[in-house]
Amino acid sequence: MALPMSDPQIKPNIKLVCFDLGGVIIRLCPTWQERCHAAGLELRNPELWDAFDPKREVLLMQYMTGQLSGSDFANKLSEHIDQLYSPAEIARILDAWLVDEYAGLSQIVDQLHEIGMDTAALSNTTHEHWARMNEFPTVLKLKNLFPSHEIGLHKPDPAIYFHLEKSLCYHGNEILFFDDTQENVDAAIKIGWQAIRIDPTEEPSTQISLALKQHDIVITLQP
Repeated sequence: MALPMSDPQIKPNIKLVCFDLGGVIIRLCPTWQERCHAAGLELRNPELWDAFDPKREVLLMQYMTGQLSGSDFANKLSEHIDQLYSPAEIARILDAWLVDEYAGLSQIVDQLHEIGMDTAALSNTTHEHWARMNEFPTVLKLKNLFPSHEIGLHKPDPAIYFHLEKSLCYHGNEILFFDDTQENVDAAIKIGWQAIRIDPTEEPSTQISLALKQHDIVITLQP
């Protein structure tokens, strides 16, 4: 008698390995303070950036889904914070958000392709960040790219996950997904994906290779 698919002895047949980009493949400046420092600007009114701000979150969501251009976002955010930072300064801070690639990710993607595995990126991003992300070698190697600002949807909205499924004809536990945000991981799991949170303060390549091994996909990282 066949065991049910929920049985832990049965491992899903992974056909697509899907990556978030920021915090998984690309190192980010995680805080406003660090972004200011990287942009050569001082941190002004630190308490403002520690507190949750619904209006700021709405503006960011609109920016990430292509409803606002980079200049519109910078202007609206500057206005919202009473010109604490000018639109030009906000643009500099946003540009400083992306740092570099994590080590080992290029090897992982190469080896996934060598064994015939399909790959994708599913990223909450913006037009300006996407232009920068496409300068990173590992991003260019991924076979399918799904940036939120082009799709008009963003994680953790289930619609963006279903959009990827429909576009690539993969479903549920055929997909192994890595993201650094627990909310996005939980949303993927809820619709049946295999999803794992990556801690960006540790080496993502080590975490990803271990998770792949647990799904019978063996990757060898060279020092």
